[in-house]
Amino acid sequence: MSKRMIGVDVGGTFTDVFVLNETDGTATVAKVPTTRPDQSGGFLDGIGREVDDFSEVSVVVHGTTAGTNALLERKGAKTGVICTEGLRDVLEMRRRDRPRTWGLRGDFDPVVDRRNRLEVPERTLADGSIRTQVDLDAVRAAAKRLQDDGCEAVAILFANAYANPANEAAAVSVVREVWPNAHVSASHEILPEIREFERFSTTALNAYLQPEISGYLGRLESALRDGGFDGEFMIVQSNGGVMAVDTACQLPVRTALSGPA
Repeated sequence: MSKRMIGVDVGGTFTDVFVLNETDGTATVAKVPTTRPDQSGGFLDGIGREVDDFSEVSVVVHGTTAGTNALLERKGAKTGVICTEGLRDVLEMRRRDRPRTWGLRGDFDPVVDRRNRLEVPERTLADGSIRTQVDLDAVRAAAKRLQDDGCEAVAILFANAYANPANEAAAVSVVREVWPNAHVSASHEILPEIREFERFSTTALNAYLQPEISGYLGRLESALRDGGFDGEFMIVQSNGGVMAVDTACQLPVRTALSGPA
């Protein structure tokens, strides 16, 4: 049986499909209109024009701007933040890139509304030592409040969690016990690096986009599996590499091929 590798690139107007027959080295292409708002329709239509039996496909590599578009159009999920006391406004204050250096006002709107950024008692110092143990009761209460306010995803953002993630990990464990879905992002898991704004903003964006992207990838993978596909489903990263999609939660979970930084 022939094995095929498929590459799919979804653009704003057209979806392009490239099919490589690994048996004889031949290739075919297809171009179909991109379907909006659900881009999975054009994706599946394009593949279906070139492949009748998905069981012949060994790998599907997908490039998409679904996440970028959701961010630019502000169509991500309603998201909450649980953070260290005093750091509620890091997402807005950023790194002093405001019109007036010493002013407190700018024209930047974070993806998480201020009313959904909640503080809890805890403090880890820059050297990794814990001055204040995290108040897990306060964490539970914050998670419940965010759920009651309709948040679909939550980001846990604690000071200096890159140096010692103990407080943040304890809070994440509690939140994941009570959160109704898998969309719980922790800064020490997403970007365990120094500088609060960079770590906080990256993690908040992960939480904001996760429900949208996981739903999109889930629909794609379910349709492929229903058609007999049992190979690898991979997503192109912005660094040029690809990563596999977890078949259980439809989220990118590991780097499969490194690309240039």
